Amino acid sequence: GEPKMKRKPDARLTLCLVVCLMTFLLMPIGAVAGSISLSYANFPPAPTFPCVQMERWKTEVEKRTNGAVSIKTYPGGTLLGAKEMMDGVIAGQADIGNLCMAYQPGRFIVTNATSLPLGIPNARTGSLVLWDLYKKYQPEAFSQVKVLTMFTTAPANIMSKTAVRSLDDIQGMDLRASGGAAQILKAWGANQVGMPMSATPEALQKGVVQGLFSSLEVMKDLKFAESCKYVTMTDTVIYPFAVVMNMDRWNALPPEVQKVIEDMGTEQAEWTGTYMDQHVKDSMEWSVKEQKVDVIALDAATKKAWDQKLQFITDKWVTDAKAKGFPAEEIVADIQKLTQQYQ
Repeated sequence: GEPKMKRKPDARLTLCLVVCLMTFLLMPIGAVAGSISLSYANFPPAPTFPCVQMERWKTEVEKRTNGAVSIKTYPGGTLLGAKEMMDGVIAGQADIGNLCMAYQPGRFIVTNATSLPLGIPNARTGSLVLWDLYKKYQPEAFSQVKVLTMFTTAPANIMSKTAVRSLDDIQGMDLRASGGAAQILKAWGANQVGMPMSATPEALQKGVVQGLFSSLEVMKDLKFAESCKYVTMTDTVIYPFAVVMNMDRWNALPPEVQKVIEDMGTEQAEWTGTYMDQHVKDSMEWSVKEQKVDVIALDAATKKAWDQKLQFITDKWVTDAKAKGFPAEEIVADIQKLTQQYQ
């Protein structure tokens, strides 16, 4: 009877394996914790809004896939810098990357139209407009990646040491601003001074610049309210961002994980815009209350005069984009129509 004794454990072992295998196959998505790990590269420092949205997205994806996906985030250019973000993701140096399209205006023509001076009033509106625009036109510039979401900054406004209430006040004023804002400031009669945001507080103290042109969360975040006691609301331009994923990595994801990520595209755009706007609001409330900052609103006639000085920027973009075969007038009209819709 000895051989019989041997067979029983075998049968039991087989049954056990079958049961284990069935259990494993029937397990809900994500029971194998962190079985898919993804890297997510970002260029600005961790406390900034593009990195805050990255951490929120990571947390939500990990939660909604029941831990099947784990995401390692790399803020502050530790994996890829601002300018190499797109090509780095295409090459697979990072699985996911967050880029600012404004850094490469000739490459991202359609989406960069949102940074024309078209009066997008806040980041929530900007983010939803941008995302819709991308979905409608599916620009060729993104054909090599999977686009996960898009969002924008809040609009740029003037923060200054002396009051700017009219175009006369801004003549010859040296203001810190990034690339695309140079022609705007020039059109108004001011001078753009390019420098890192981190160098700006000292430049303000030394009088190298008399203010800056940027979104207003920096009034509190970088304590600009201590030297810039005036804010002029021009609500001029926003800057567009995209979150992109390596196409091979995307295609390798299980369909249920893809669905979780797909379903978050619009929600993440809106979440980020809303977060940014709230951040600006908090910053300005603090600036007015704690730092006695004077917020200057331009009356309708003045605002119109300021805006008219910038019309040539949109006109030139239309001419250039049309020459490259883009439906430029339609793109501008869509941005204006969507802005009204989301406002």
